[in-house]
Amino acid sequence: MKLFYTGPLVNAEMLVTMLDRHGIAATQAFVDASQSDEGDLNRPAQVFVPVADYDRAYQLFYAEREDEL
Repeated sequence: MKLFYTGPLVNAEMLVTMLDRHGIAATQAFVDASQSDEGDLNRPAQVFVPVADYDRAYQLFYAEREDEL
């Protein structure tokens, strides 16, 4: 697995869902696992994708789209 994103939990959860819809089995983990889980949606989380799917995931979410104006 390769680190794909680090940011607020709310964004990480959405990203995992969107990657899954594209057939990429992403996982998420909290940056600080010792921190209590109080439902804080801004808690820092990381999203990991399989190394084999990293380039495709990057193209889906970070590459500039030529068809957008």
